[in-house]
Amino acid sequence: MATVTTNMSENLSWSDLTFSDNNTKIGTDAIANRTVTAEHNHPIVGDRVIEGVGTSPDTWQNWQGLHALPRLNIAQNFLPHQRVCIFAPHPDDEILGCGGMLQQLAAHGNSILLIHVTNGTQSHPDSQIYPPQTLDIIRPQESLAALNALGVASQVTSIFLDLPDGDVFARQEQFNKKLDTIIQPEDILVAPFIHDGHPDHEATGQVVAAFAKKHHLIFYQALIWAWHWAKPDDRRIPWHIAVRLDLTAEQLARKAQAINCFASQITADESTGNPPILSAQTIARISQRWEVYLYESHL
Repeated sequence: MATVTTNMSENLSWSDLTFSDNNTKIGTDAIANRTVTAEHNHPIVGDRVIEGVGTSPDTWQNWQGLHALPRLNIAQNFLPHQRVCIFAPHPDDEILGCGGMLQQLAAHGNSILLIHVTNGTQSHPDSQIYPPQTLDIIRPQESLAALNALGVASQVTSIFLDLPDGDVFARQEQFNKKLDTIIQPEDILVAPFIHDGHPDHEATGQVVAAFAKKHHLIFYQALIWAWHWAKPDDRRIPWHIAVRLDLTAEQLARKAQAINCFASQITADESTGNPPILSAQTIARISQRWEVYLYESHL
């Protein structure tokens, strides 16, 4: 297992990360539920802890800094012949973070490779309704239904790395070897923010970031769980390299329909009494008329 030593300066970028090995083991229940209730010094995510209700959607909506971000234009920044590889730590992250981008890429004619890092089998510990063997089947099915809801399924190829949910940090070497066989020289890579707050998200983002830097590939980081723990103008996010992708009303509506396809994540678990993994607040926060990506050229 590796922990992350982060640079909390204002100019934090994905090239700043370093790794150090230790034997820390994070409770899989906490990781699977995407909630950490321990002290605010998590051995992987540090103070980027996902707990409580998080920052309200209205707070983000009213932040002028978000409205002032440079706009990302798919037609200007992505060549139609380039394949775009979107990494989802769990089936649903591709929609939560990139549901708008997926639609705009498809409209632009880009081929899209969706890479599921895990199948999200640990999202419901001790559940009789959603045991791991059931989630292993239905979560990929939910992802396909969501791609159909977006209207992009015919342009997306999905592959599954089958890394263990909640333990991606421990499989970095295996992850890297898989990338060597998948990624092509002109691919554009999209993965969660390297400091997104969920251990699997951070591991995914950091492995892909290092690969992109090594091979001089274009790399975008999507903010997903950062919207929960961060605050406007939060110095833990490098806003100076942030760009905003605006969604049309139709694209936002399709994204909402796609999120609704993840029944396992948006409904309460009657067998355990646990609330939905994706709360109404979480869905509202991720369903604004924009998506934000971090981009820093290392070509």
